[in-house]
Amino acid sequence: MSASPERQLRREDGQSLAARVEDVVRSELAPLVRRIDQGHYPERVLRSLGRVGAFSAHAGEDADLSGAIDAMARVARQCLATAFCMWCQDTLVWYARNSENEDLRHSLLAGAASGQILGGTGLSNPMKAAAGIEPLRLRARRVAGGFAVNGTLPWVSNLGPSHHFGTVFEVEGEGLLVMAMVDCSAAGVRLGDGVRFLALDGTRTCSVVFRDVFVPRSRVLAEPAGPWVSRIKAGFILLQTGMGLGLVQGCIDVMRKSDESCGHVNRYLEDRPEMFADALAGLRGQIERLSRTPYETSREYQRAVLEARLATSTWSLRAAQAALLHAGAKGYLAGATAQRKLREASFIAIVTPAVKHLRKELADLD
Repeated sequence: MSASPERQLRREDGQSLAARVEDVVRSELAPLVRRIDQGHYPERVLRSLGRVGAFSAHAGEDADLSGAIDAMARVARQCLATAFCMWCQDTLVWYARNSENEDLRHSLLAGAASGQILGGTGLSNPMKAAAGIEPLRLRARRVAGGFAVNGTLPWVSNLGPSHHFGTVFEVEGEGLLVMAMVDCSAAGVRLGDGVRFLALDGTRTCSVVFRDVFVPRSRVLAEPAGPWVSRIKAGFILLQTGMGLGLVQGCIDVMRKSDESCGHVNRYLEDRPEMFADALAGLRGQIERLSRTPYETSREYQRAVLEARLATSTWSLRAAQAALLHAGAKGYLAGATAQRKLREASFIAIVTPAVKHLRKELADLD
């Protein structure tokens, strides 16, 4: 995102957050993109991004999300799997920053913002449940000092044995929804594996099985969860837009590179890089404005957030198809950037909230 220089975080040496992220992309991420696409989890890159401040841009008193979105877009331009892991990490920070539990915020926020503590979000199922798309999958009963949780979350990303994630469960017999932070190393938590995806196998996406997992009250983010989730929802969705902004720019790169040798014939294609560059500039401006006030509650604002997120999916799909058409047969080779962008764009369109989910919520607003 083209945030103005004065809005970007700077260190004592004057280097902007954008420049620090670009250094990591160039020196650490770029050489690994092919391996990540084949299933390598970029943990070292994520920790480096944390050290340079990519996850702390929205952790302080200023709730402006622009810095985090811009950092993610710069990574997504090169590798969407890593950018998606960044979004998972950013949501972990967003949860901790907004927690009503001061002790949890103090114990988790700094580590998550610096990349020392990694993790993600188990909010996909609760968001679908809130929209009436699927049932809530976790149930709990009260026990001394907290809750015992059972159930299974089908897909949670950016996980590992020492990672953390936030999710929602319903307390049996009370109808109360509680959001809490879960430690993947807790007794009774089992991370599933064994599935292969069309893309983004390097994101450590697992099923998570809960068998009487004890969640102490000290790990509760919000109780009841409903009003709190509504408060952090716009930020949760806006942070995702960094993936689409970066992917569209990456597709423009593919088109322009192809034009160097095939411009004489590519010029007959209807969707050209200039069109996407203009659309991207407008979308960036819209998202930057929305990112300044993530706690706004008006219906108009909520609609604008959903529409911006939907637009990132729509433009990602269209740009990825155009990139492949520009690249031609070279883009269809195994390992080619153009075919990877097409797979990545499909993911942006189906990750929660997916295109159909967004359209349903927009219809519900009416």
